[in-house]
Amino acid sequence: MENITYNSFILQVEGFKVTKESTEYAFFLFFFSYIVIMILNLGILAIIFIDKSLHQPMYLLFCNLPVSDIVGCTHILPRLLSDMLVSPSERLISYYECVVQAFTSHMFGTTSHTVLMVMAFDRYVAICNPLRYADIMSHRMIIKLTAFAWGVPFIWVAVLLGLTIRLNRCRTLIENPYCDNASLFKLSCESSAINNIYGLAFTVVLLTSSIGSMVLTYGKITAVCLTSKSKSLNNKALQTCSTHLVVYLIMSFSGVSIVVLHRFPQYSDYRKLSAILFVMLPPSFNPIIYGVQSREIQKFLYERCCSRKNWPPLV
Repeated sequence: MENITYNSFILQVEGFKVTKESTEYAFFLFFFSYIVIMILNLGILAIIFIDKSLHQPMYLLFCNLPVSDIVGCTHILPRLLSDMLVSPSERLISYYECVVQAFTSHMFGTTSHTVLMVMAFDRYVAICNPLRYADIMSHRMIIKLTAFAWGVPFIWVAVLLGLTIRLNRCRTLIENPYCDNASLFKLSCESSAINNIYGLAFTVVLLTSSIGSMVLTYGKITAVCLTSKSKSLNNKALQTCSTHLVVYLIMSFSGVSIVVLHRFPQYSDYRKLSAILFVMLPPSFNPIIYGVQSREIQKFLYERCCSRKNWPPLV
């Protein structure tokens, strides 16, 4: 018979199941990944801050992505690492801390979409309306786009967690490596139909908006490139758009896999692995992909290396 404890403020996190022999390897893998994520994202933020030539709308908007990645990873991975070093019965977390962690994890996932949406708008203006780019992408517009990228997810996620907090709880086990909304409302013995409806609507609206903005902006960019005879414009558009789409596909695949696997309890281990990869993969790849494709960032790094090693300058 299941033990029922109503509205307990101490929860147990199931964590990521690994064998005793694999615990050390998994711990160092996740720890090394976290260090790499922090170095890459803090590094690219520092480069954009130091190099005044990167104080452009594209890079200023991009700064929102590593900030979101840093906040999301820091609020999840250290806790996950500490849980791996203790027995499952000692993986305890307070209810309020769990709610904050769930809020942060959903903000991290949602802002990743909205930031890429505003970046797609920036590329659309730059390629399809270059003569008015400076006027359209003013400092005020950058502030508005940044406010949209963070404000809309904040409201959506606040409502999402608000619907969950109202439920009475009769269970204490979080069946996930870290707290998220689905794991929280599964603690309740009450009907969670409203939570499921809003969560599904939340996901559909977010994906429809992000995919729609990508298709619309890149469709117009493609049309401009097909009618343009400028090879430099076409190469710039291809380079920027391909990078943007790769980042978007990695993030979307990681996020959608979690949502889908939540509907299949028999694949809980795969869902847990997907949940961890969602926190690790996009933050690891984003700074690398954008750093590799950006000639300005490449130039900054090359100049720093050349000044120390006396290598010949780029031609």
